[in-house]
Amino acid sequence: MPKIYFIDVTNRDGVQTARLGLSKLEKTMINIYLNEMGVFQSEFGFPTTRHEINYLRANLELVEIGVIKPLRLEGWIRAIPADVEITFRNVPNINYLNLSISTSNQMINGKFQGRKTHDDIIKDMTEAVTAARTYGAESIGANAEDASRTDLNYLIEFGLAAKEHGADRLRYCDTLGYDNPFTIYDNVRTLAEKVGIPIELHCHNDLGMAVANSIAGAMGAIDGGQDAYINTTINGIGERAGNADLIAVILAAMKSKDITERYELAGPIDLSKAWKISKFVSYAFGVPIPINQPGVGANAFAHESGIHADGVLKDPENYELYNYEELGRGDPEFVETGREISTGEYSGISGFSHIMSQLEVPVKFPDREKANEILELVRYANVESQKPLVEDELLFIAKYPGIAKKLLTLTPMV
Repeated sequence: MPKIYFIDVTNRDGVQTARLGLSKLEKTMINIYLNEMGVFQSEFGFPTTRHEINYLRANLELVEIGVIKPLRLEGWIRAIPADVEITFRNVPNINYLNLSISTSNQMINGKFQGRKTHDDIIKDMTEAVTAARTYGAESIGANAEDASRTDLNYLIEFGLAAKEHGADRLRYCDTLGYDNPFTIYDNVRTLAEKVGIPIELHCHNDLGMAVANSIAGAMGAIDGGQDAYINTTINGIGERAGNADLIAVILAAMKSKDITERYELAGPIDLSKAWKISKFVSYAFGVPIPINQPGVGANAFAHESGIHADGVLKDPENYELYNYEELGRGDPEFVETGREISTGEYSGISGFSHIMSQLEVPVKFPDREKANEILELVRYANVESQKPLVEDELLFIAKYPGIAKKLLTLTPMV
């Protein structure tokens, strides 16, 4: 029986959102949290982008020492041979890649302005897939950007060519959120049946249907006999109106009517990590969680009307599909209203040592020299993020100072 896998793309698509961004340490923490949650893969960055190199290498080092495992870390590049060459020069030990190229007539005519034909698109993609396989990539996804506005027969031709040259998956990108659950189900099922490789669903939320389309597309892939890989971002953060929200998609896959009976997840998902990862991403991006966000919004378990309050007090299942504790909610949160010492780019050793000793897992340094070494890294991390670090970030730097140094080191062009 084919299964549903989750691939989170917050560290690739989410960071492309206008006016938003993440530090390299924040991106690393997201990978660690996704790993703890049981997500299959993280699209962790751009191996052809110079300022990403140290971050990508450092995260692959975390894979090697078992900190990020079994989560797969996959890079995103354009589906052209030149990008493949640059990727393996910059990050030689990268194992997983998604290669992307536009396929719709709109993009071919409006984006490439007549410089590429339909045949050129397939030629570029197949040469890139072959090159990636030659360099030793273990898993390759061939991405059809704007697939939902691409002629289906051409998509089949594109997918068959990708498969023939060694691609492991075909990514169906609803780049503008143009699909609806019925059209994406039909298209993806046809692709699964005709192309015969797993289908990856990448849905945007321009019409408010990203989550529904992701689930419907996954159903189409599985009904067509292939595994489904759903792309998500945490809190739905992404370009324009965003992407399919990680928590909402997981809830839909696990709780929606008839879904769990008919469609199986590839592995266990620890929903109790949902609240933690959602809060961290909200803080890192500086974007509040919407009050009505499924599972993690402030009103997700709030009841006011008399009928609802009476019903939920008698039996929570009267008005709640799932329990807040399943998502890691329920513990009280404390806000300091008195004296507070925080870390910053100008922190001193006394205040810093006090903070580290007050953590849930207290950190005491063997000597002042070691404390100053960690403090210096914390200062740089604050310079990059321009906000106080959360407890997990402080603990990460204290535990892995060598890797933290790589994350905080940018190599300018020369």
